[in-house]
Amino acid sequence: MISSRPLQRSQSLYEQTYEAIRTAILSGELAAGTRLIETQLAEQLQVSRTPIREAIRQLQRENLVTADGHGFVRVASLSISDAMQLYDCRIVLEQLSVSEACRNATISHLDRLQQIVHQSEQTVEQQPNELTHHQLLHMDYQFHRLLAESSGNFWLVQILDQVFDKMALLRLRTLQHNPRVLDICSEHRRIYEAIGDRNSIAANQAIQFHLISSKERVVQEIKQLEEEAVRS
Repeated sequence: MISSRPLQRSQSLYEQTYEAIRTAILSGELAAGTRLIETQLAEQLQVSRTPIREAIRQLQRENLVTADGHGFVRVASLSISDAMQLYDCRIVLEQLSVSEACRNATISHLDRLQQIVHQSEQTVEQQPNELTHHQLLHMDYQFHRLLAESSGNFWLVQILDQVFDKMALLRLRTLQHNPRVLDICSEHRRIYEAIGDRNSIAANQAIQFHLISSKERVVQEIKQLEEEAVRS
């Protein structure tokens, strides 16, 4: 459920409603498979059903929510096939990202990448059992988003943002089952160091290893989740 938080009127109700529901989905507050009931959402956000309905339509266009076989709208729950296809897209797109970053990353980009890697390492080392799934995902997102920005390719950033949204749904589900499925330290450091050296070959190898390893971990977790669901 979305925690009650009356919306401010500085933006249109549709925009605020859309952002509130989208944030709840991508943070895990609304888990995969959760049914979205217009009357409940309207009551929680203290708006009419019209902006709720418009927001849900937009989220359906973004494939963050889907209609089930009974016509109920639910937060999207991604399959093994979805996971593999999303990772295949990321591997191709982020190879371009790191290749271009090796050529176009500024000193400021490199400093920020180093800071993100260092902070992640410190945080994971000092608070291994206190980090929320959302915090882990946010650190991962910050690193990969900055890689894309460092490429200097505006459209690559926009496309990857769409992929990252879908990945958040996937990663939240698997992190809840096994927090170790996400490696945001050693693999990220290897990528950063290759970009810092302007070594596109090493950067491509590092990003491929990172994403292929992540793909294998995530697919394995989804298989286990599906097997457990069948047994229960």
